[in-house]
Amino acid sequence: MPYDPSAFPPFAVTVDLVVLTVRRHALCALAVRRGEPPFQGRWALPGGFVRPDEDLAQAAARELAEETGLRAHDPGAPAQDNGAHLEQLATYGDPKRDPRMRVVSVAHLALAPDLPAPRAGGDANIARWAPVEELLQQGGYARDGEPVAPLAFDHAQILADGVERARSKIEYSSLATAFCPPEFTVGELRRVYEAVWGVALDPRNFHRKVTGTPGFLVPTGGTTTRQGGRPAQLFRAGGATLLNPPMLRPEV
Repeated sequence: MPYDPSAFPPFAVTVDLVVLTVRRHALCALAVRRGEPPFQGRWALPGGFVRPDEDLAQAAARELAEETGLRAHDPGAPAQDNGAHLEQLATYGDPKRDPRMRVVSVAHLALAPDLPAPRAGGDANIARWAPVEELLQQGGYARDGEPVAPLAFDHAQILADGVERARSKIEYSSLATAFCPPEFTVGELRRVYEAVWGVALDPRNFHRKVTGTPGFLVPTGGTTTRQGGRPAQLFRAGGATLLNPPMLRPEV
């Protein structure tokens, strides 16, 4: 039998983005308020449909640029001032996840240093950075007094999966440096770990662990007083991508 596309139900592929950054010492995610049905008025993760001429990586990079102005970069390449770590997270294909039609979403995780206020785009009319714990809350009220409703679609599950990916991966990899500017202090890196894990870490033990792996952090030769107090040594991410031994997250 010849192939007849009309014999098959409509089917679409989207990309959704879990964009994480650290703001005011808290792990925050980019959220957009939907301006159109379905779930009009509800908060959601940024994303959109994959265009006919795009592969998944291109679609995710385009959505990232449209929503944040950031370019995706290879985590093994030197850091960029307006670049972000971008990696594929997981695929979500529940037949009922989108009321419009059968939609499969390939979610991506994006990490970047402290970012400015986002701008809304596409079918969103408001965009903001929000603490991940607030977005994952299923009831009660947010910090601004606004009632909290579950995220649209299955985005609460996608966000939870993205946060757990970040939390687990910084135990053994250099992923935490993606939250830092190109040059950073050990104290600034420690505060990233504390924000992502939601715990307080011993400064001396942390310094010993992150500087004990050859090539994990490389001194730049400079210092900074942006944290106040005595000048602190500046580092950049080195070529080592694995932290050995790993820094296991404390139990909470």
